[in-house]
Amino acid sequence: MAYIAYTDPSDIPEEDRVMDTDNIIQIHGVHSRVTPLHYELYRELMHEESPLTRIQREMIAVMVSALNGCHY
Repeated sequence: MAYIAYTDPSDIPEEDRVMDTDNIIQIHGVHSRVTPLHYELYRELMHEESPLTRIQREMIAVMVSALNGCHY
């Protein structure tokens, strides 16, 4: 699996920062303009109305992470 170094949140331009410090957000700091876009997609997929329950969505995320050898 590829390794991408985390970007320190203080190195992300203020206009690209979001209210989340998960590791995936820090990885997006490499190209920080995508950080708010990724966060918006995450919020939509995981927290907004869906035919799947929140628990089902979390379980899918855990399984995909496990299959990819990622820490969730």
